[in-house]
Amino acid sequence: MNTQHAQEQLRIEQIRSVFRTGAPGVLTTLISVFVLTLGLVRIDAATGPRALIFLTVMFVQSTSRLLLYRIYLRATPERQRDWRPWARWFTFGCFVGGTTIGSGAIWMVAAQHSELQLIALLLIFAVTGGAVSAFSQYLPAFMMFFIGVGTLPGIWLFAQADGLHITIGFIFVLWFLAVSEQARRNSNQFAESIRLRQENVELVADLRREKTFAEEANVAKSRFLASASHDLRQPVHALSVFVGALRSHQMDAQARGLLDHIEGSVRALSGLFGGLLDISRLDAGVVEVHRTSFAIYPIIERVCRDFESQAREKGVILHGHPTQALVNSDPMLCERILRNIVANAVTYTDKGRVLVGCRRGARLRLQVWDTGRGIAPSEQQLVFQEFYQIGNPERDRTRGVGLGLAIVKRLTTLLDHPLGLLSWPGKGTCFTLEIPYGTGSASAPDAKLTPLAADSHGSGFILVVDDEGAIQIAMRSLLESWGYSVLTAGSYVEMLERIADRTEMPNLIICDYRLRDNEIGSTVIERLREEYNEAIPGMLITGDTAPDRIKEAQASGYLLLHKPVSNAALRAAIARLASGVASASSPRAAPTSMLQAE
Repeated sequence: MNTQHAQEQLRIEQIRSVFRTGAPGVLTTLISVFVLTLGLVRIDAATGPRALIFLTVMFVQSTSRLLLYRIYLRATPERQRDWRPWARWFTFGCFVGGTTIGSGAIWMVAAQHSELQLIALLLIFAVTGGAVSAFSQYLPAFMMFFIGVGTLPGIWLFAQADGLHITIGFIFVLWFLAVSEQARRNSNQFAESIRLRQENVELVADLRREKTFAEEANVAKSRFLASASHDLRQPVHALSVFVGALRSHQMDAQARGLLDHIEGSVRALSGLFGGLLDISRLDAGVVEVHRTSFAIYPIIERVCRDFESQAREKGVILHGHPTQALVNSDPMLCERILRNIVANAVTYTDKGRVLVGCRRGARLRLQVWDTGRGIAPSEQQLVFQEFYQIGNPERDRTRGVGLGLAIVKRLTTLLDHPLGLLSWPGKGTCFTLEIPYGTGSASAPDAKLTPLAADSHGSGFILVVDDEGAIQIAMRSLLESWGYSVLTAGSYVEMLERIADRTEMPNLIICDYRLRDNEIGSTVIERLREEYNEAIPGMLITGDTAPDRIKEAQASGYLLLHKPVSNAALRAAIARLASGVASASSPRAAPTSMLQAE
């Protein structure tokens, strides 16, 4: 805010303040003058005519000023912002009021009662003291009141030329100097408070603007990541499917070794995309929480079993301590939290052990202890940020991508399970997850899709709709190697043309979620089901990570897989759907869970 504008705002606030606080002072002064005048008349210290004239002038000027205050307070904010005429009228009213009181209080008392004239000065002292709080916000108005109320009484005191009046005159001057100084300080304090308030308003506005910019930048980042992720997932998914198709072909040991390396690279890319997708799901708010009572130890046992070979290769002991505790939470999301924490502990523990166990308290405390490298205090909050890794400046992908703990933080917030972290650099780390206790009987945690044996074969007719030619070729090769009959197309219309001369009923429809020309996969599945007049099971495969798209796909109710899909997960899902396990008359018969444990 520039200086001129700030000064304008200050004046507006000063005038608004004196108009709001002036009325009580005017009324109090009028009542005080009325009471004092009646008292002086009663003891014959003031004549009736003089008292009547004085009270009439006081009433007229006080009523006029009160009417001015009322007009101001009822004026529109736009009129109030034009502060100059209001300031002039207010200042003039203060001068008239001060002059009326200062001169009238002395003039009203009869000349032969000089001692009572000195008593009348008490009214002037009192009114001047009250004016400090009433008018000092706008110093020019107070100064005009000060001149009006003090000038004539001061001249009168020194004009009496006796010791008593001159002494009181000096006291009168000192009093007014002290009062004016106090008024000046009050005015400065009020101006400073207005300036501070204006600065606070500006800071809040700046923070809101910065927040808006940050939100817009975050939206732009999400859009960019979603677009880039979708474009990158397509070839990675095709590559994964091609690798799976190659597995069914005969090849020598050297070629199979190269294929293993290719598959490892594809898994690394899939891990990165999976982490990004999980972050997008959580940020999109599409992850649903399904709370139930369940035993926590089967999850501990399964996670420890899955990471046992990785820990053994490093010479690290991984142990899950048995417990009979029941907890109330989402078993799948709890497993994902524990899986990510254990993966982090095993990765950063070079020797010693990793222990997973529980402690009882107000809530069950699920803890993961390790004897690893530890986390410095300055980095203990940073480890929950995306892509932040300790001691990995070269970004070695074999040590992860830095999304595991970011996902843990979001999931614990979603579940309202407080997460604690204690760490000692060079000695180890302890993560603590607090989970409410469960009641009643425990349900078994949802099992993951069980991959089929590598040499098992399926049977059936599958329709695949994807606008990427490479994915069509790869999917046909892979599914045919698994024993399925496959028909591929790039759109609904193209698929209609290709099924025209096919009489058999499809066992499954697999469709990319976003096709060319704004065609949506769920709509394509619905229209194909209408063509066959049968509730054929459907599966959506998408490379989108945009929050809105995720919500739309999730709302469709079809089994939803995200590119790149591992061959094992794809094979298990196809086997389940194509065999009729998930078929039903409604498209919502086969919803998929979000954030499945890896």
